[in-house]
Amino acid sequence: MSEVWMDYGTTPGMNRPSAPLDADSWWSAVEMYDRRYTYVAVGPRTRENWQHDVSSVMRGETTDPRSWRIIDPDEGEEEREDDPAYPFVAPPVDEAGSTKWRERLREIPRSAVVRLLVLLATIDLDVSRDPRFPEQLAEMEEHARVILRRCPDGARFFTNTWGGGATLDFYQQVSSCSPLSQYAWDLGLLWVSDEEVGLIWSFDPR
Repeated sequence: MSEVWMDYGTTPGMNRPSAPLDADSWWSAVEMYDRRYTYVAVGPRTRENWQHDVSSVMRGETTDPRSWRIIDPDEGEEEREDDPAYPFVAPPVDEAGSTKWRERLREIPRSAVVRLLVLLATIDLDVSRDPRFPEQLAEMEEHARVILRRCPDGARFFTNTWGGGATLDFYQQVSSCSPLSQYAWDLGLLWVSDEEVGLIWSFDPR
């Protein structure tokens, strides 16, 4: 049965222009991830096989092409000495391993991204368990739209869960994931454009 995709980019009644996309608005937008264990970083797209670029972003081997803010909660931690990609499990370099890693990802349409970005900022990665959600929903969606504006038309979007139901509504409870980290539960957004690859990835280390 084919999936039905709906446009979940805006809360009813909140159809207003997004803030201009610049370093300041990007900073304000990604700040909603400061309150949880979330990694936010963007790197340059340098290869046809973008998994190599994703690996570089996970390992901290690149800088943001626009010199904008990143969030790396594990920067300077001891675990990084042994594994530069920690807490991620970076894509393997061999073809078989790379293919298996790629199978953990599901491509989603642009219309589903705003709600996924909001989900990634919630307590326990579950909107129903976040008491701030109803009050702060409009603000969080506005931040998500600013982030999405960094992704040009033609960008591709991936996540590691098959949750969200047939309509890919990530405000529904997400009960499964294919972890891309050393933890048993993580959810995230990976986007790929002709010029950039970006990761916004939230972890639950319990």
